[in-house]
Amino acid sequence: MQGIAGNEYRYVMEMAVRDYECDIQGIVNNSVYQNYLEHVRHEFLKEVKVDFAELARQGINLVVVRAELDYKLPLTSGDRFLIGLNVERESRVKFAFLQDIYRAEDERLVVRGKILGTALNERGRPAIPPELDAIIA
Repeated sequence: MQGIAGNEYRYVMEMAVRDYECDIQGIVNNSVYQNYLEHVRHEFLKEVKVDFAELARQGINLVVVRAELDYKLPLTSGDRFLIGLNVERESRVKFAFLQDIYRAEDERLVVRGKILGTALNERGRPAIPPELDAIIA
């Protein structure tokens, strides 16, 4: 477990805002935060040895079914930020990635996200594969 701003996370990654991710107001465009969150989910899955690409080759697709984002504070070009991630079971066939983004310099909360997902088997039916089931708290 790693901590940010007094909160414990199973996985933490640091990133930086690139100029082209900002809108005309000079802040990160709201849609870009979903890219950040997705990138960290994929890196976490690699870290815990869940091979996203191999699952897809087997006909098992991990999909997002709902994304809830609460925007608290904007990031601007060059800002470094931390994304903390936890994962928990939501139901028999759904899991939730709880992800928070913090500005690195002061650990102020930028975005709080809850991303609900499931896995679809080769017949398109919800079914969590064993390797994913093993990492869901």
